[in-house]
Parts: sequence; structure tokens; C-alpha cells
Amino acid sequence: MPKEIERKFLVKSGEWRNYISKTIPIKQAYIYTGPPIALRVRITPEKATLNLKKSTIDTTRDEFEYEIPRAHAEELLQKFVSGYVIEKLRHIVFYEGIKWEIDEFLGENEGLILAEVELDEISTVFTKPPWLGEEVSSDFRYLNTYLSQHPFKKWELNKKENL
Repeated sequence: MPKEIERKFLVKSGEWRNYISKTIPIKQAYIYTGPPIALRVRITPEKATLNLKKSTIDTTRDEFEYEIPRAHAEELLQKFVSGYVIEKLRHIVFYEGIKWEIDEFLGENEGLILAEVELDEISTVFTKPPWLGEEVSSDFRYLNTYLSQHPFKKWELNKKENL
């Protein structure tokens, strides 16, 4: 069964922008947000996908992703979405040989920037870049499923300040 091993961090400075190798605009939304699963549709310039993964707060999760016709993805976004559509720019950044995905959220989640690293094994050791802030891998508020239902812009100001 395919597994996703991912660690997620807040970004505390813009220094990462010096390492951008590629930027991908992403539009995604959830048809179902579980538990125990989440069903997502995503559109990028290269492809459209349907994704099914365990909706758990864990570093390792089961995940399946299938390419679908763009027209189907657009129709799913228009007719079957639960919550808000998430729009973001995914910046691909390499730091000391490790690939990072920096998600710069737009729209209802504007102001939030998260860094993710996918690992081959949970025990993989890596150097943390200086622009990384607090690790939020275990904080449900930073799951895209949560952001699709509770956008960052609508979080109470005092909660944002206590992150």
C-alpha cells in the first residue's frame, strides 16, 4: 500500500525564496474530509488528480492518487466540493540536497506559508533550513482538510499570534 511520510513546518522568513527551482499553481478541494478518509480533487497546469488518503494526524499515512481528465476535475470542483477551494503556489526548493515543497496559500488561506518534506523513512535525518519555524506535523489545523473547512483568514487573531 502506498505510504506518504511527511513532516510539515511553519516558515519564519523569506530566505527560502533564494532557493526556488520551480513554482506550481495548485487548486484543490475536498469532496469528503472524513474521518477516516479524505477525498481530494487537485488541478495543476500539468495534470488533474483524485486523491484518497487517511485523514489522520500522523507523519505516515496511506495514500492513493489517480490522474483524471481535467474536465472531470473542473466539474468536481464546481459540483461536489465540501468547504472552500484551496488555492496555493507550491514552490519547489532544494536545500542541502533535500527537496522541500513550500506552500504559499492564496485566497481564504492567504498569509499562511508551510514547508513540507517527504521522507523515504520516518527515521530519515535531514538538516533543517534556517527559514524553518515550528514543526506542525501533529497539529490538525495545518492539514489541508482542516484549512478547507476553517480557512486561515477566519482564524481568530489571538490564535494566529499564539502559533
